[in-house]
Amino acid sequence: MAAGDIIDRVNRYLINHTDFFKVKDELSDSQLKEFVLKAIQDLCKIENLSLSADQREILAGNLVSAVVSLGPIRPLMEDQTITEIMINGFDQIYIQRDGRIVKTDVKFQDNRHLLHTIHKILEGSGSNKRVDESSPYVDFSLADGSRVNVILPPCSMVGPCMTIRKFRNDIGSVDDLIELKMFDKKIATLMIAAMKAKLNVVYCGSTGAGKTTMMNVFSQHIPSHERIITIEDTPELILKQEHVVTLATKPANIEGRGQIEMDELFRNCLRMRPDRIIIGEVRGGEMLDMIQSITSGHSGSLAIVHAETPEDCFSRMITMVLMTGIRLSTSEIQKQVANAIDLIVHIELFMDGLRRVTHISDLTHDKATGKNVMHHVFQFIEEGLDEKGEIVGQWKMDKRTPSFYQKFKKRRVTLPEGFFES
Repeated sequence: MAAGDIIDRVNRYLINHTDFFKVKDELSDSQLKEFVLKAIQDLCKIENLSLSADQREILAGNLVSAVVSLGPIRPLMEDQTITEIMINGFDQIYIQRDGRIVKTDVKFQDNRHLLHTIHKILEGSGSNKRVDESSPYVDFSLADGSRVNVILPPCSMVGPCMTIRKFRNDIGSVDDLIELKMFDKKIATLMIAAMKAKLNVVYCGSTGAGKTTMMNVFSQHIPSHERIITIEDTPELILKQEHVVTLATKPANIEGRGQIEMDELFRNCLRMRPDRIIIGEVRGGEMLDMIQSITSGHSGSLAIVHAETPEDCFSRMITMVLMTGIRLSTSEIQKQVANAIDLIVHIELFMDGLRRVTHISDLTHDKATGKNVMHHVFQFIEEGLDEKGEIVGQWKMDKRTPSFYQKFKKRRVTLPEGFFES
């Protein structure tokens, strides 16, 4: 019998012949697993199914993980139109839908009920992280890729707070993002070519702008034979390639020891023979490591930086390098960053609720003038509002040949004829 048929039979038995839905929110994960395991054993006797003890154990574990209690927010998690859930104490729950934040009527019974649900979600994530008064905040990911942040009293003055950024499984290709009006086909053509030509690309924007989503989608065009290593604080990247090694930082234990930060992982990954290094978000000293690795031969790096404009992104990268205390002048650091990074992609969440690429910027250091130059290959120009309140505009292209064009030639990556001026 196929595994799917067995799971369906167990599900039907749990629903029709047990009190599963009454007890699932009241029991701990271990108690719930015992409950499900007994139900599987009973079903095997009734229907004469042949399952080993190990198979029953695995099946019970998978079923418990799949139905981990979400309490009253389950409908919000299952609503595909909601992109973010923000819980500020037990009685204030907000959602983001179509780029707009609204308050819901959903409530928990009290803060104890909310805290119980938080612990159930954390246990079901399989992240082996904890959150309590001694360690009152945590970041982790759910099985579907959704990102969760929790902060508890005494740090939070309004009770337990939980923010869930949902993973959208309906966005899987470049065409999906074009349909959502995030960019046009010319930008898609350039970005796909940039992945193949191993350009070093930084995606920037504010929180929730769509940086990770865009990087996820275009990373699919990295050739499948390459070895990819990702480094993140909270795993969010979901790459389609087979040869991917995922590294994640580690918080300190209860004794304050054992913390592993991103710059340590970055230095270690350089010994792992990477073809590509992808950093979920650069916040500190790992920026220097990334710049040095690029200039020493590790091309094709991708990273995310929080910044309001491409110019701010460049400034933040300089600041992060300076924060390491390296003994180089600011102008020398600017030169190294400009030589290392080929493209800065800026994404913005607009007031009409749509996410759009606002700039695709070519960053380079001009040896003749000694200046760092940023020219926008693509720029979104607003033209007004339509009758639905949606921003009308178009992407203007600068057809001058960019500084990174030689990398396309070197790796024999072709663009449509006449894409840039010769």
